[in-house]
Amino acid sequence: MFTLNCRGRLLTASRPLVMGIINVTPDSFYPGSRFAHRDQILAIAEKMLMDGASILDMGGQSTRPGAKQVGISEESVRVLDAIESVHHHFPEAFISVDTYHSSIAKGAVLAGASIINDVSGGTKDNDMLRVAALLNVPYICMHMKGDPEDMQLNPVYENLAMELLDYFFERRNACKIAGIKDLIIDPGFGFGKTVRHNLELISHLEIFRILDCPIMIGISRKSTIYKILGTGPEEALNGSTVLHTIGLLKGAGILRVHDVKEAVEAVKLVSAIGEEYSRKGAK
Repeated sequence: MFTLNCRGRLLTASRPLVMGIINVTPDSFYPGSRFAHRDQILAIAEKMLMDGASILDMGGQSTRPGAKQVGISEESVRVLDAIESVHHHFPEAFISVDTYHSSIAKGAVLAGASIINDVSGGTKDNDMLRVAALLNVPYICMHMKGDPEDMQLNPVYENLAMELLDYFFERRNACKIAGIKDLIIDPGFGFGKTVRHNLELISHLEIFRILDCPIMIGISRKSTIYKILGTGPEEALNGSTVLHTIGLLKGAGILRVHDVKEAVEAVKLVSAIGEEYSRKGAK
């Protein structure tokens, strides 16, 4: 499907990849993804890798709706030592840093990360794209309408799909000019989008194939799922798997998830169906 050059190491995706979420924060929306202590972080990293995660995504700033900014200093303290520790214990693991600060992205790569995951798509820090290019790492560009503090206060789109496509065409061009070689796009489920917007995105995800970039989706245990089901994030695993499956069928190349084992199983099953269809079609 695609290959990412992660500082000289190739991450080849013959099937969609699964990215495990490790939040080094006390306030992420799903309590099961919060890890504050070194032993907890190493334990969950090991479990995710054993369950089949291709990437570990580590962040020190919650971007849930209404989240307050902790500042660069606190975010650095939370995440850089954690990345260094995971890299030391699991040197073959591919680690992405979830940040929109270029200084933290640089520190994270020096500590062992090899992918930058930026929810702002380079719009919060004007130096981010240049730094990502200089570091020569894959860059995940997400769409977010507004800021975490206010993004869910009545977001409005005239044409959701076209507005996101225009955004990604512009961002893709900016990334190319900056010198970024490997670009991944993320439509940003839940980032300035209502339940209806998120359902529209997942049902029309294939339109983003026109960008000719790998597509990542991050919808795991989010409110679109548990609001529809009338539950909470703790009960949203089954719903997450359903939407992951739909996303895979519509072209998602990376699933960013809390529950690696279940996501890997979804990838295996959807891929097996696709391979069987291709085999019969070749006869």
